[in-house]
Amino acid sequence: MTTPSDLVRYEVTDGIALITLNRPDRLNALVPGMGDIYADLLHRADADPVVRAIVVTGAGRGFCSGADLSVLAEGPDALDGYLDGQHVDSLPTAALRIGTPVATAINGPCAGIGFVLALCADARFAHPSATLSTSFSRLGLIAEYGVAWVLTRLAGLATATDLLLTGRTLTAAEAFDLGLVNAVDDDVVGAAMAWARGVAENCSPTAMAVMKRQLLLVDTQDLTAAVDSSLVEMRAAFQRPDITEAITAKIEQRPPAFPGYAG
Repeated sequence: MTTPSDLVRYEVTDGIALITLNRPDRLNALVPGMGDIYADLLHRADADPVVRAIVVTGAGRGFCSGADLSVLAEGPDALDGYLDGQHVDSLPTAALRIGTPVATAINGPCAGIGFVLALCADARFAHPSATLSTSFSRLGLIAEYGVAWVLTRLAGLATATDLLLTGRTLTAAEAFDLGLVNAVDDDVVGAAMAWARGVAENCSPTAMAVMKRQLLLVDTQDLTAAVDSSLVEMRAAFQRPDITEAITAKIEQRPPAFPGYAG
């Protein structure tokens, strides 16, 4: 019998947490509770001082085809399982709010909540055969889980409007042209892991966490507020050991050994 923990796999290798949606026979379609497991694993990785970056992908030939259609067909009571107890830190948006950088490896069909999950990352990579779709309008649903905000930030209002209203399917190449993915690669997990390894080995966890917070504030601050808050963060950065370690590592021609992010 499949247990909830079997639905999403988790492993850590060389400082990188790999989270794998694990319903390959259903193209990793989400059932109620599965999103909570995913978010819990994001927070688990973020709290682990060993983990410096996270990669998310899907088992088999799909990334995530969205909510399981068999659940959608059961009606409102079943669908409430996708909403009960949900908030910004227990949804796909959790990836944007944790300090640890997250990359998604979109290895196949990606739709609905899977589309949201894929986009709510700091970097996104797609296999040439991957397809991406919001799907919501074609199912009588709305722009779920904050995707209107996320998509508009990534691709602009005109493109977000088009993709949400039409629910049309994008190829990986089209998604790249629209700025939704960083790169298209035959070894999509390898590309995402390479990006994760690069930030894990070369970048300060604390600096990245602070910058992720700064990026979330871009739409709510004017220039004066952005400068003022950055001056506060700069002063804090000057007091941390990270800058000394970075300079020493350059002089000694070795990779930096930054301390972990304390939260």
